[in-house]
Amino acid sequence: MQEILNEPYVTIAFDSDLKLIKITWLGNQDSNQYRRAFNIALAFASTAKIELFLSDIRNQTIVSPDDRKWFQTSALPRAINGGLKKAAVVFNGNVFKKYYLNNIMDSISKFGIPLKFFNSDEEAINWLKTND
Repeated sequence: MQEILNEPYVTIAFDSDLKLIKITWLGNQDSNQYRRAFNIALAFASTAKIELFLSDIRNQTIVSPDDRKWFQTSALPRAINGGLKKAAVVFNGNVFKKYYLNNIMDSISKFGIPLKFFNSDEEAINWLKTND
């Protein structure tokens, strides 16, 4: 994995063999940091022809409704227009994260992009590699 960004609140990495970008949230992030991370990932994805996306949100703090809406109306359409074909999320079952993910699931399903939730990176990557 090639590291794209390494900050106290997030890391972003790229796997050229899988055409995968991975965002790992590491703790508290404010609105600017949340959006900056996705904008960096999307800028990189546009040149690297990313098809797969993996987000590990186990250590992410609560995402504000404004940021969630921004993700759904701005970041997600940009990712799909850039070639996103499949996405996975690793999370720990936290009720607040489940609410956040259900909203994301509703948005992404409108685009016909498969999205699944997992308990580990390994499970998520194995699924992303398949043709389901």
